[in-house]
Amino acid sequence: MALVVQKYGGSSLATPELIRKVAERVIRKKEEGHDLVVVVSAMGKTTDDLIRLAEEVAEEPPPREMDMLLSSGEQISMALLAMAIQDMGYPAISLTGPQAGIMTDTSHRKARILEVDTSRVRKELSEGKIVIVAGFQGLSTEGEITTLGRGGSDRTAVALAYALGAEGCEIYTDVEGVFTADPRIVPEAKKIPVISGDEMLELASSGAKVMEARSVEFATKYGVEVHVRSTFSDEPGTVIKREDPAMEKVLVRGIALDTKEAKVTIRRVPDRPGVAAAIFSPLADANINVDMIVQNVSQDGFTDLSFTVSTSDLKTALAICEGTKARVGAEEVTADEDVAKVSVVGVGMRSHAGVAAKMFKALADEGINIEMITTSEIRISCVVRKEQGERAVRALHRAFELDKEPT
Repeated sequence: MALVVQKYGGSSLATPELIRKVAERVIRKKEEGHDLVVVVSAMGKTTDDLIRLAEEVAEEPPPREMDMLLSSGEQISMALLAMAIQDMGYPAISLTGPQAGIMTDTSHRKARILEVDTSRVRKELSEGKIVIVAGFQGLSTEGEITTLGRGGSDRTAVALAYALGAEGCEIYTDVEGVFTADPRIVPEAKKIPVISGDEMLELASSGAKVMEARSVEFATKYGVEVHVRSTFSDEPGTVIKREDPAMEKVLVRGIALDTKEAKVTIRRVPDRPGVAAAIFSPLADANINVDMIVQNVSQDGFTDLSFTVSTSDLKTALAICEGTKARVGAEEVTADEDVAKVSVVGVGMRSHAGVAAKMFKALADEGINIEMITTSEIRISCVVRKEQGERAVRALHRAFELDKEPT
């Protein structure tokens, strides 16, 4: 029998009725002759509710205790789904991340998976059971419960698929796959049947919410083929796979919008060697990912330095930069949360000139000013005003004619 790893998101498990529907889908796959490992997220908005509870009892909840709290959400889902499957007459067992052998580093709230000990999971599979695993969590090298950060259940599923040598990894969510843009912003957006791992990674990093970026990175690195599809439909979704030459025929694959970035500016920074390292090293030590960086032209030996971070990291980033400001002799640290990042992504950009020009013209025609620009081999991103973000996505979707059926 082939082994398949499935993952179900919170919206797929939001109510007891939906949990039973997921149980029925899992059993159908089992009846096709597959061994099954099922990774689950917390029900609905449970994680958000738990975060609110923590903030009501503590101004600065300790990261360790937050992991103890937040890991409980997935444990509720795993137990309920196992109960539902057993109630329908099939053997199943629920396992926490640590019980499933998910070993991580010691970074609370943003832990990275170091290895997966599959012995317990394989034992339960050999006994004919459907194995339900709590996503988003693991056990650190110091024996502490850790969580993997937002979207961590995707990472759990991909890691288990790789470690177990699974035939496939199916990510079930509330959308039918990956689209050329968010259909809520662009009604004409089309579902993409097949996308390369590199393209999906850039889209996820740029704000596309279908899959979490680190999960895509892991899948691409280790060659795990992922199928993103809807829990509520039997229609095929989007296959994320290693790149093939046919993919380069498509100039731009999709448009992404990220409204959860903030711009930090450090004004009148001394323009001398070592200052940039002094600014960004403490941010890296705090596990804060810096995205776009722009440095102005030096005047009188000073310059302004701007960069973007996730809004969830803004408070910590500002505190660190305030401390750095005095050490490097800068004048002021400011933050701007009223920004958004819009990106165009496609492996075809490698072999086609003029993508940037077309992007900039489309935004200019809409009267949208560009505040920051960054590029990679297959992505161009611009920071614009947040209120102009959705209009920018629609303009770019039209400019690159993504309303046509993708190939």
